[in-house]
Amino acid sequence: MLYGPIAFFLILLTTVAAAQPADQPSLQQQLRDKRDRRRVLLIYSRTAGKLADQLRRLESARADLSERDLDLLPLDAATLPAADRQWLTKTYRLRPDTMFRAWLIGKDGGVKETYTEPVAPNQLAGLIDTMPMRRQEMRRNQ
Repeated sequence: MLYGPIAFFLILLTTVAAAQPADQPSLQQQLRDKRDRRRVLLIYSRTAGKLADQLRRLESARADLSERDLDLLPLDAATLPAADRQWLTKTYRLRPDTMFRAWLIGKDGGVKETYTEPVAPNQLAGLIDTMPMRRQEMRRNQ
């Protein structure tokens, strides 16, 4: 009977250790590291097709998005660590039945827009260009 709890503990410990690779920072840490320096489009999808569609759309505007300090952070639901999924659920209200979601996160760390379908690059660029920090950047670059 003693093997039951020990075996359960070992399985639980193995699962937790495998949930987040040691060399990969958590999603929360990745976003924290980009704060005040980069904007992020956090893209979550349960289907490879929608994720690929979003990335394909944005590929054509890579230079424009780079000029706006935008990083893409694609998240495949099938490989997303449990801790990151829980953090997304708590922080960005990700629901278990969500098929696709993208969050535009500003340099201040706040969510500027949420998308339920793949977004066009010009729509992203247009929204970013209305942000106060981006307007300051454009004035500095003139």
